[in-house]
Amino acid sequence: MENSHTPGLAGRKEWIALGVLMLPLLLVSMDISILYFAIPFVSQDLEPSATQQLWILDMYGFVLAGLLITMGALGDRIGRRKLVLAGAAVFGAASVAAAYAHSADALIGVRALLGLGGAALMPSTLALIRNLFHDAKQRGRAVTIWTGVMTTGISLGPVVSGLLLEHFWWGSVFLINLPAMALLLVLVPFLVPESRTDSGAEGVGDGAREPFDLVSAALSLAALLTVIYGIKEWARHGFATVPALAVVVGLALGYVFVRRQKRLANPMIDLELLGRRAFGGPVFANVLAMFATVGMAVFLTQYLQSVQGLKPFEAALWSLVPASGVIVAAPTAAILAQRVDRAYVMGGGFVVAAAGFSWLTQIRTDSPLWFCLSAGALYVGGLVAAMTLANELAIGAAPPERAGSAAAVLESGQELGGALGMAVLGSVGAAVYSRDMADALPADVAAALPGGEADAVRETLGGAAAAAARLPAEAGDSVLAVARDAFSHGMGLASVGAAVVMVVAALFSFVALRGTAGRATSRAGKGPEGGDLARAQTGVLE
Repeated sequence: MENSHTPGLAGRKEWIALGVLMLPLLLVSMDISILYFAIPFVSQDLEPSATQQLWILDMYGFVLAGLLITMGALGDRIGRRKLVLAGAAVFGAASVAAAYAHSADALIGVRALLGLGGAALMPSTLALIRNLFHDAKQRGRAVTIWTGVMTTGISLGPVVSGLLLEHFWWGSVFLINLPAMALLLVLVPFLVPESRTDSGAEGVGDGAREPFDLVSAALSLAALLTVIYGIKEWARHGFATVPALAVVVGLALGYVFVRRQKRLANPMIDLELLGRRAFGGPVFANVLAMFATVGMAVFLTQYLQSVQGLKPFEAALWSLVPASGVIVAAPTAAILAQRVDRAYVMGGGFVVAAAGFSWLTQIRTDSPLWFCLSAGALYVGGLVAAMTLANELAIGAAPPERAGSAAAVLESGQELGGALGMAVLGSVGAAVYSRDMADALPADVAAALPGGEADAVRETLGGAAAAAARLPAEAGDSVLAVARDAFSHGMGLASVGAAVVMVVAALFSFVALRGTAGRATSRAGKGPEGGDLARAQTGVLE
């Protein structure tokens, strides 16, 4: 059964342990976005193709999302503290390898290892928090800190990246992980008790004694990566047999995975919980929200740095301005949610986000800085309002004994949405850029470039910047002007896609989630500590 001591208030040791556990969580979430400002430097050094550049950005999120459920189940079997320590070791070693990668393919492979280490760390830290804090109110505060650190890391990644790139080479954005991972390996054995589920906990029963289901783990990861590969190639090159076949194979593998979960006594995903409208609906809404959030983030950071011409750290600091929308949106959403159905407030948040993305469709190379940042603040505010209420609905719908499983599904959905957004919207932008560059690049300039460089110029803005630096001033300026126009056009059309997805999310919230808040609250109040847990969550959110 679940290892525990006599329930009571957590003391100094537990809160120090929480601080230690937040270090890897911060770095894991930072690694989702830390390469945004480093990409131009990586492009100059490793000269990746457009597809390789997208895989460098995408691979970490893909593997992280694909393995969260698997690693959560593995932590239940072998011990969550043990898995945290193993994840820290893998993450630290992969960080060194990434910093000194000498080719694009090597960096892609190492980013996959970083995703493996991150997937071992994220769900285990949340599960260990539940073991450290037995009091419902303290646990609510700890989980709120966990959530805040995770979301802050995504925003902080570009800032840290920009600061490091002002003084060091691009590999330094990975080496910053090492001190925290070393501290984790030293302190966790002394501060954090081991925690595992043997049997009888959370409805697991004797299924926990079954061998670990490697087949389900392989199916989930293979389905995700195959579908994403097909989507990326399809969006970039148009319809072709191989990308279409990849999507079909991935969907088939996903279907087999779901069918297998229905037959298992101890499945990796609780399909019964996921099928509830009050839980599955908010999870789906969060997937759409993260699709737009992460998918557009890479465009904004590259626009500030490569189109507006800001230095990396300066661009990183300006990229924090859109977060100001949260200051207005979060309290406004909380007040409105007390008076009207949360589904309507969520839908309204998505409508605001759609307006922000529609604003971005008008972006141009010579647009003033405030134009881009204001649009960003509008869509970020709308998304945060919607996601906060979606999380509240989902956690409220889960019975207390399944709170851990619910949290793992929420994490996986968010990571999956972000990875898909980066792949799909990134591929749209890359396709538009390549087409525009093929049409607009001056013939005499293209002829003056070696074959490999000409292809790089047509594929990525980073490649164009690198080639322009080696050309005579007039020719280099011509290449940069055309490349910046092409990138801005691609960013505008990607914003159209994000706005459409937000409209879909708003309609889904208005239609499918109406009336789920009351149902979620009643279910959350059932079972041991249910009422206390619901009250603690409500107090934290308000």
